[in-house]
Amino acid sequence: MDFLTHFFTALIELSNAMAPYILFGLFFAGVLHELVPDTFVSKHLGKNSIGSVIKATLFGVPLPVCSCGVIPLATSIKKSGASSGSTLAFLISTPITGVDSILATYGMFGWAFTLYRVVTSMIISIIAGVLTNIFPQKETLEEDKETLQEESSCCSSGSSCCSSETQDATKKKFSFSAAMKYAFVTLLGDIASPLFVGLLLGALITVAIPQNLSEILQTYSWLSYIIVIAIAVPMYVCATASLPIAAGLMLAGVSPGAAFVFLSAGPATNTVTIGVVKKMLGIRTLYIYLGTIILGSVVFGFGLDYILADVSVKEMVHMDEEASLIAIVSSLFLWGFVLYFLLKPYLGKKEESSCCSDGECH
Repeated sequence: MDFLTHFFTALIELSNAMAPYILFGLFFAGVLHELVPDTFVSKHLGKNSIGSVIKATLFGVPLPVCSCGVIPLATSIKKSGASSGSTLAFLISTPITGVDSILATYGMFGWAFTLYRVVTSMIISIIAGVLTNIFPQKETLEEDKETLQEESSCCSSGSSCCSSETQDATKKKFSFSAAMKYAFVTLLGDIASPLFVGLLLGALITVAIPQNLSEILQTYSWLSYIIVIAIAVPMYVCATASLPIAAGLMLAGVSPGAAFVFLSAGPATNTVTIGVVKKMLGIRTLYIYLGTIILGSVVFGFGLDYILADVSVKEMVHMDEEASLIAIVSSLFLWGFVLYFLLKPYLGKKEESSCCSDGECH
């Protein structure tokens, strides 16, 4: 009974700490999605250069797209003529950050930790993109040439395929209802399940890890890094949903650096993305993808531990303060949305089952 009490207390504290920033981040994400034309990103990522990689990274940082949601977007960008390096940089930087995740990170860990997370994710993305352009896959080089030839023939033939993209970009008008639909239906619907799991795991980790294990992880920091990497790489978790897990790890005694490794490697990798990278960009790029993320996360994790050597971990996690009315109301709204999207498939099945055998519903 005491365990359940501690668990739900930790769950409530995590929810209150994150909910206001998640909701505001979703709101801003919806506005951003409406203001930025759909074709804007792909037009600036075609060159096989460092500048193109940097652009891809900068474009990816604020976009609130999770590690699975970025897959079709990256595929579309690649097919539109983006270089392999730009595609990989975008594929890494986008799921690690995002306006919702940045604000939620600030709400839980403060600006210093947030800035460190954003900057290091950009560095990892740029290095991976540049290495991919330096050591290209032979198959992707041929595909890039074919794409460029198709685009040049399309435009030179007088077809409207090129001009139509420009028209779509200029004709797009801001719609507040569309922005809110994207934010609280499309985007929140995508992250509802991992966010739910992340909150539960974060609370569970906070109360379930034995004290002696925490002492071991504190004493032998290298061991915590290995464990976190082994969990984070294959696991699917979005940038926002990874925050409560990282907070739970830190409160349980794991170093901030090891928790940072989870925040960096967890959203950027999962078994689905690994398979897509191998198929779309080749085995060599897959090695660059995994190697850069793992090595970069560990190096920057050790750097964070060095910087925060004299800082109390529990003081970093902003969960002990009394929750404000805004935080409580935001938490209730967030849980309402999350539970709705989790139960929606089952509610839909019930509606279908009410149909009679003759195909008419009552």
